[in-house]
Amino acid sequence: MPRPLGELEDAVMTRVWQWNRPVTVREVLEDLQQERSIAYTTVMTVMDNLHQKGWVRREAEGRAYRYTAVSTRAAYSAALMNEAWSTSDNPAAALVAFFGMMSAEQREALRDAVRIVQHDDESAAESAAGSAAASAAESAPAPDPGSEPGEAAAPPAAPEEDSAEHPGQPGR
Repeated sequence: MPRPLGELEDAVMTRVWQWNRPVTVREVLEDLQQERSIAYTTVMTVMDNLHQKGWVRREAEGRAYRYTAVSTRAAYSAALMNEAWSTSDNPAAALVAFFGMMSAEQREALRDAVRIVQHDDESAAESAAGSAAASAAESAPAPDPGSEPGEAAAPPAAPEEDSAEHPGQPGR
């Protein structure tokens, strides 16, 4: 679980996320200097720390690096919310309190998000059901050539023991 970013880390990551392209320390420095007095080495250290923590990846370009975000701001925010929620001794009450703090616009965004997730779940269920039906049709035993039309085919042989019960031991 990610720890919350510090103030300067957040300022740097905000730029990396907003620009959505590989950035240099110099570019971030120049943008930050519009708001505050800050040294090149400070920004370089913060970006190196973000790299060490896994927030950005970097590629050498001459004597400098270009940094790219590993994940999105949305994924970061979601991870923080999930961590906060999962540490509650009463998750339902925490959600009710959280929803109570939301603005009308945030609650509408929440409704939209729930609709999207429900739609994705329904699509996945329909896809799984379709795959299961197709798989069952493909694996149905062929009629016994000696049987009469309409006569029941012999039941399939008992399946091998399910390897899912024995991870790392396929076909057991």
